[in-house]
Amino acid sequence: MSEATTAPNTAILVSLDFGAPDYAESLEELRLLAESAGVTTLALVEGKRQRPDASTYAGSGKVDEIAALVEELEAPLVIFNHDLSPAQMRNLTAKVQTRVIDRTMLILDIFALRAQSHEGKVQVELAQLKYLSTRLVGMNMDMGQQKFAVGARGPGETQLELDRRKLDRRMHLLNERLAQLKRHRELQRKARNRSDVMSVSIVGYTNAGKSTLFNRLTNANVYVANQLFATLDTTARKIFLEGDTPTQVILSDTVGFIRHLPHGLVAAFRSTLEETAMADLLLHVVDVNSPERNDQVTEVNKVLAEVGAQNIPQIVIYNKVDLAGLEPGVKRDEYGNIASINLSAITGDGIDDLRAALAQFRDAPKVEKPVAEWHPLNNQ
Repeated sequence: MSEATTAPNTAILVSLDFGAPDYAESLEELRLLAESAGVTTLALVEGKRQRPDASTYAGSGKVDEIAALVEELEAPLVIFNHDLSPAQMRNLTAKVQTRVIDRTMLILDIFALRAQSHEGKVQVELAQLKYLSTRLVGMNMDMGQQKFAVGARGPGETQLELDRRKLDRRMHLLNERLAQLKRHRELQRKARNRSDVMSVSIVGYTNAGKSTLFNRLTNANVYVANQLFATLDTTARKIFLEGDTPTQVILSDTVGFIRHLPHGLVAAFRSTLEETAMADLLLHVVDVNSPERNDQVTEVNKVLAEVGAQNIPQIVIYNKVDLAGLEPGVKRDEYGNIASINLSAITGDGIDDLRAALAQFRDAPKVEKPVAEWHPLNNQ
């Protein structure tokens, strides 16, 4: 293939339909993930199969189609909307004669792009190295002549060329650093518990508006953008609730979740995500405009269960009502507690209801209730 004249951060997207009911939503997320990584889509290749091809995932005919497009468009990158085995990735790279990455590597790349704090960078690098350690053979065929950034952020070519022993040593060092950071966070948490400070964590699907809500409640300036994983690092701020005696609350903004979130990311970010398991209350932000909001809530709860936060009380925040033409308001469960709130984090409509809900939770007797009772999703 001739020297590529295409812009470096461009790619051909590949998505195969195996009959899953959420295929259309997964495809749209692939587009958004690519956009969030700074990728311009040159073409989309789709196909239907009963099962993945063992050698190339897509099958020989579809691979030939991709290879022809790569040559025609001089594409520097092909992104699969699926997880590829190391052998499949090597075979595809050889056949299409350009770099191939999968959905997991794309998400890891976005995390590397977004990480700002020391802990965030350590967590992302660890997840990347664990992922890449099984894919070193054949991956650095063109590492010295890279014409693109996507799929290559983070550890970089020098890291990828390390032998296995050095790679293992680096991962061990990163695990030790995370353990130290976790111990420091536990000390902070114990100090908060001794001072009887209420802890509230904002959780939700990526791009649901968590950081906008966090900024609205705290007057902070956390980065907000209409992108997947716009915010990665966990941020905490103090807010005060009105009452007979004003109460201090620690409010935390957390990383957004997504369907098929790479297991390595959940593992690497476990120490951070476990903060949600220590919270007194979760504000579960849902984009009320999304037709997939019920499925998104399910995906978020899966990750929360994985880190032991499945029994933490939740108030569902149906956000972006200004875009949906809905009125702000409150819904209560059979206990009389506020179970969900319609609001707009961007306009501030309904924020007073949320503050009232936080105050009510602060004053109410603590009775553990199943998480499902905090999710009246069919009433919108």
